[in-house]
Order: sequence, then C-alpha cells, then structure tokens
Amino acid sequence: MIIEPMEQLKLSRRQVLALGGAAFVTTAILGFTPHNAEASPKEVKAKLAELAKGAELQKGRIEITLPKLTQDGKRTRIKIAVDSPMTDKDYVKSLHILAERNTVPNVGTYHFSPISGKAEITTRIRVAKSQTIIAAAEMSDGSIYYAKARCNVARGAGGCG
Repeated sequence: MIIEPMEQLKLSRRQVLALGGAAFVTTAILGFTPHNAEASPKEVKAKLAELAKGAELQKGRIEITLPKLTQDGKRTRIKIAVDSPMTDKDYVKSLHILAERNTVPNVGTYHFSPISGKAEITTRIRVAKSQTIIAAAEMSDGSIYYAKARCNVARGAGGCG
C-alpha cells in the first residue's frame, strides 16, 4: 500500500486572517471570562468533614473575635482563642480558618504544641464579601471543635478590589 502525500494546503490571505482572528477571539473569551471564583458553604462543609476524618464535630472551646461590620474587607482583623490547658495530654494540634465566600475555603492553618503555651492567634484576613467565618480546632485526642462568626462587609469595601 502506497500512501501519497497530501496536496499542499493553500490558504488565501483572507482565510489566514480570519482563522487568526477566530483564534484570538476564542482565546480572549475563554481566557478572560470571569469564573465563579468563590467558595461555597458546601465546600466549607466538605473541608470540615475532611478535617474531622469521621470524628464528630463539636461546638465550643473556641472564641472568635471579628468585627460584625467592616469597612475594609481586604484587611479584616480576627482573633481566635481556643480554651485548652495546652498540656502534654490535652492540647490544640492545629487551628483552621475557613471562609464561605472567599476564593478558596481554607484561609489559614496554624499548628501548635504544648510548648506554645496557649492556642491563640491574631491576624488579618481578606473577607471578599459578607459571610460566615468558621474556626476549627483539631485537638491532640483527635476531637474537632468549631465555632462560627458572621462578618458583614460594607458595600463597595470587599476584599476583591
């Protein structure tokens, strides 16, 4: 069986320009179309379930200090404290901050040990829009405690801009 080479493909200048224009428009549409770039409460629940690894989530032991209304969503101050004796037998292993409406649900993770002295952090986080912030503390015995706080972002003050 002999396979003959294809005839050379000949395109006119107009056809080349039309193909180039179509490729440009397609790339522009696919590359610059805004996608849904925020987490959802469902994703936060999934992240909590992943952290719990089958353990039951318990309320309590965590205090979240967060402004109820912020004018600056880009730098929202948050303080989280976990009630723990921080002994060799009972301490906080890690603390997770989750946000329901940010680009990704996991805002930050902090690790502790008994030599930390106390399980408390103060930081600033980006709050894209009014939403619920969740703190989950993973304890040394494998239990998971969580707490929620709501932060409202003043109109036009979201953390995206």
